[in-house]
Amino acid sequence: MKNIKLDITKAACFLADGAVKAFEPQVKNAQKALEEGTSPGNDFLGWLHLPTSITPAFLDEIEATAAVLRKECDAVVVAGIGGSYLGAKAVIEALSNAFQWLVGSADAPTILFAGNNIGEDYLYELTDYLKGKKFGVINISKSGTTTETALTFRLLKKQCEEQMGKEMAKKVIVAVTDAKKGAARTCADKEGYKSFIIPDNVGGRFSVLTPVGLLPIACAGFDIKALVSGAQDMEKVCGIDTPFEENPAAQYAAIRNGLYQAGKKIEIMVNFQPKLHFMSEWWKQLYGESEGKDKKGIFPASCDFTTDLHSMGQWIQDGERTIFETVISVEEPNKKLLFPSDEENLDGLNFLAGKRVDEVNKMAELGTRLAHVDGGVPNIRISMPQLNEYYLGQVIYFFEIACGISGNILGVNPFNQPGVEAYKKNMFALLDKPGYEEDSKAIKARLAQEA
Repeated sequence: MKNIKLDITKAACFLADGAVKAFEPQVKNAQKALEEGTSPGNDFLGWLHLPTSITPAFLDEIEATAAVLRKECDAVVVAGIGGSYLGAKAVIEALSNAFQWLVGSADAPTILFAGNNIGEDYLYELTDYLKGKKFGVINISKSGTTTETALTFRLLKKQCEEQMGKEMAKKVIVAVTDAKKGAARTCADKEGYKSFIIPDNVGGRFSVLTPVGLLPIACAGFDIKALVSGAQDMEKVCGIDTPFEENPAAQYAAIRNGLYQAGKKIEIMVNFQPKLHFMSEWWKQLYGESEGKDKKGIFPASCDFTTDLHSMGQWIQDGERTIFETVISVEEPNKKLLFPSDEENLDGLNFLAGKRVDEVNKMAELGTRLAHVDGGVPNIRISMPQLNEYYLGQVIYFFEIACGISGNILGVNPFNQPGVEAYKKNMFALLDKPGYEEDSKAIKARLAQEA
């Protein structure tokens, strides 16, 4: 099998000669800190060798549970937020038929995602859509008290029990949660739900290759063994013993930090394959939550090309030069479609007749990359031989290990997220949650004063 490839030549040319190579000692130190567990946040390094620790028996257990949900359900709702849903959604949308996935098929239920917002209309429409349907729930939460997910699960649990009956609900509600503690664990044990463990040492944004991601992906009918196999092979490719010049994760971490130090503060993740939209969303959380702290960090953004070239293209081409691009390119599409000829040729496109649509897309990609480089935008390219489970597994692990290295070079703890607690404290105070009485008085006084 081939591997994904990294090309940094159109980015390194914006730096001084030898600038990327100069990061080798820092990269090696970061890799050593990860391997030896001396990295900041070393209690969350369980993802590092997770792929090669996954056993066939473990995957069989996940597939067996997925088979029950597939048999009994027309739809399965994945209740989770952030890393508890983005990885699964990224893989499922990348592999699904763009126009049929919501309909479901004879052997796969419709996979829906909820618990990632507090939109009343969204939740009403979800519960309305599920009326009269046989549906299951995968409740993903370490604590079981995350507001968005807990609120959604409470609604879905009640509806599932009412529509399916309590005994059947116990068969089609699955908990992915902490091994011993938390509201979700207590609920699962009390109700007798099948459950899977989120390892204590794996943070949400690094959890795609745990049951957090694997169970929903298996429910959608995709090959989780191939996904894990790709990650396992990439774990070896990006290992600490791989020479710096041959290690794509090391090279990516080095070039990113080199560009950051040169004033490139925004990284735009670009695809020319619309199925990769949610892979970019997963990547944004992975890097934004890992590196954005201590008043540091590259801001992660994303664009879907060629679509967004008609909205963001002007700014990217001619705007402030604080950006660089990372392009994910799929070498060979899974389907074949030829451009037709037209007698009248009113659109003037007969010169493309007989060409594959992907050839047109590839020339759009190459033309865009050349134009942006000429416009002063450093360009990194990651190429996937094909869009399938195996190569998505490679991409996932590549970005994870590169993130760990990059965050260590930046000098932050890549595995915590203290900044996300501020809004929660304010929200609970405004809602008069028990235990927040003093915070509630203070914030309400502040708002009265500002009014």
